[in-house]
Amino acid sequence: MPRPRSDDKRAAIMTAATQIIAAQGLSAPTAAIAREAGVSNGSLFTYFSTKADLLNQLFLELKTEMGHAASAGLPADAEPRDQLEHLWKRWLDWATANPDKRRVLALLGVSDEVTPTTHTAAGRSMSGLAAVLEWSRAEGPMADEPLSFVLGLSNALAETTIDFMIREPEHAPAHSAAGFSALWRLLA
Repeated sequence: MPRPRSDDKRAAIMTAATQIIAAQGLSAPTAAIAREAGVSNGSLFTYFSTKADLLNQLFLELKTEMGHAASAGLPADAEPRDQLEHLWKRWLDWATANPDKRRVLALLGVSDEVTPTTHTAAGRSMSGLAAVLEWSRAEGPMADEPLSFVLGLSNALAETTIDFMIREPEHAPAHSAAGFSALWRLLA
């Protein structure tokens, strides 16, 4: 009879995977992840059938965490600009506070191991951001562009802003404000 799965062990594996992949890249061996998590390599495969399964679940969990962090406390009755600024600040706060998670998301975001199904599910976790972007751009220069294109531009602007915030922490608030101003001009 197989052992029951433990939520704590699964969480330890996900934390270890984030740390090891951030340090070693996607080619990091599962044995290193298991060792960091304090479980046997066989136990890791009790929770994830393959390394690809682990990577897909990690991508989905990190995207969901980022989406929840960005949308937490979103003022539902606020104007589009205020809602978008809230999401922007919370997104940047999460990314600058979680550099390993941000790096792993970037690696997984371009990995062939992450399936289209997982990308779609991860996109649903960011639906709050997408809805506010749709509302914000409704009458702006990006109104007729595909949402995926607008999301890509927004993400590129956010990633550049985050890089500068990390590189120049003494100017982080100014970089965040300038990045948001650029995003708003792009959309509205």
